[in-house]
Amino acid sequence: MPGREGRRRLGRREILIFLAVLGPGIIVNMVDTDAGGIATYSVSGARYGYNLLWVLTITAVFLALIQEMIVRLGTVTGKGLAALIRERFSLRVTALVMLALLFTNFANTVSNFAGLAASLQLFHLPYLVFMPLLAFAVWWLVVKGTYQRVEKVFLVVSLVYVAYFISAFMAGPEWSEVGKALVTPRFSMETPYLVLAVTNIGTTIAPWMLFYQQSSIVDKGLDAEKMGYERADTLVGVFFAVVVGMFIIICCAAAFYYKPGVGAINITTAEEAAAGLAPIAGKYASYLFGFGLFAASLFAASILPLTTAYTVCEAFGWEATLDRPYREAPQFYLTYTLFIVGSALLVMIPRVNLVLIMVASQTLNGVLLPVIVTYMMILANDRELMGEYANTRRFNAIMWMVVVVLYVINLAMIISTFIPSG
Repeated sequence: MPGREGRRRLGRREILIFLAVLGPGIIVNMVDTDAGGIATYSVSGARYGYNLLWVLTITAVFLALIQEMIVRLGTVTGKGLAALIRERFSLRVTALVMLALLFTNFANTVSNFAGLAASLQLFHLPYLVFMPLLAFAVWWLVVKGTYQRVEKVFLVVSLVYVAYFISAFMAGPEWSEVGKALVTPRFSMETPYLVLAVTNIGTTIAPWMLFYQQSSIVDKGLDAEKMGYERADTLVGVFFAVVVGMFIIICCAAAFYYKPGVGAINITTAEEAAAGLAPIAGKYASYLFGFGLFAASLFAASILPLTTAYTVCEAFGWEATLDRPYREAPQFYLTYTLFIVGSALLVMIPRVNLVLIMVASQTLNGVLLPVIVTYMMILANDRELMGEYANTRRFNAIMWMVVVVLYVINLAMIISTFIPSG
């Protein structure tokens, strides 16, 4: 009996520790399903049905391996990824990476404010009125809150992605076909198919995620003793993020591609998918999809400026934390504020070519991702830095293959940017 009670107490203790650690892995993965991601998954399902689901299965493996390195780097060193790059490599390299991230993150933030505006219009709300209010609410939450408070809000907001699960079921998919598509690669040499396959991977694994998660681990004060719990947190996040992406594809595939009299259609945005669901899957499915787009855009519009503030301040040795007042971390809060204000204003200006900004950001993401992962590999193999937690030979063998695949995939994404997709 004492042994059983001890095991029960241990089990409760482990659960409590996990709940305390919970946050960075789930938040970073869920927020990656932003306006651009939702649009990519929607187009994939509407144009190719379930035929691209297997790509997300592979992407989940890649993402889990890359983020496992982030967990070790963060918990062992107690430093953010930008700070480690600055210390290990030249200042010139750091400055180039930061400039690229600044542009990419700003373009992605703009795209999420654009998604926010589009979702407001779906509900017939004047976005020119609500946009400033929402931008201020996002700014106030982060600037006036502690890390723990902000993290709790973000975790609760993550629950809104349930909307896509419900929308998918309401669309009435053929689940046996879904199961086959998840594990059976379905290749096509059509340029649009290849472009979407590449984009699905690129939109699910973004450079900003890696910087944000490691900074969050440091800001939360997690060390090597909590590594196992943070790995679990990350795996939970990877699982739900990829499953949400899959359900968006399933929803649009069932509502458009496999619907009698509809078939493959060329929607181009997430808001088109939401609007188009009403006559096909019912108005409630449309509203749920639109609500998911609103929440995801708002969520990402909060996180992307935050990760930029973390990254820039770490790179140049400035204070980077939510647990310090403005006077102790002015560069951190100023960077965050400029991103929020600039992105919201740009979306509100008529006739600004937002599509060009978004395409350029995705191309730059393609250039940056394998480069950042290469830097991570060098850092994670440094035994002076990582000690017993350095990469093993087996892990290196697997990860270098992943890195090569990422270079090839992202090269294809860059090339596809200049190839007509018709």
